[in-house]
Amino acid sequence: MTQTADRKLQILQTIAAMLENPAGEKITTAALAARLDVSEAALYRHFPSKARMFEGLIEFIENAILGVVGQIATEEESGLKQVELMMAAALRFAAKNRGLARVMIGDALVHENPRLQVRINQLFERLEASLKQALKIAQAQGALPADRDVAAQADLLVCHLLGRLQRFVKSGFKDDALALWPQQKTTLLA
Repeated sequence: MTQTADRKLQILQTIAAMLENPAGEKITTAALAARLDVSEAALYRHFPSKARMFEGLIEFIENAILGVVGQIATEEESGLKQVELMMAAALRFAAKNRGLARVMIGDALVHENPRLQVRINQLFERLEASLKQALKIAQAQGALPADRDVAAQADLLVCHLLGRLQRFVKSGFKDDALALWPQQKTTLLA
């Protein structure tokens, strides 16, 4: 890895660490530069704007979650099991990456460029499409009733996911996003 790529990664990791502060203060380039012990100009040599820094975080989230979701869809035959694993993967990712959970719910993006929230919304739309496809497979396998509205159920699952992430972040990361998933999946997939 080049020195520039190393520094970019260090900047993104530092932002993610700063976002783990439950108080949820706004990330400024001045605070970021101070934390890295560099000048603000040095930050802008690696990223043309703060929005691009957040885009780097969103790209990491997309690659991590959608990569696992794609792998699950490819390797798991059972549609219902796909749904369970996809939801658990998203919840687990947020639990392990607390600062990025704030990005996922849009909390960290409130005072940033609106296109960042649009991109996060697209992530959840893509996840919902994957869940919908898995539910269709489950329906074809006879694991769900043929008259089940899979679009509505996929929407419900994403709403549940966002709600769990919201509670996790707003509790200062104390309300474990995964804690009740084993019981809740039974209700959500009934």
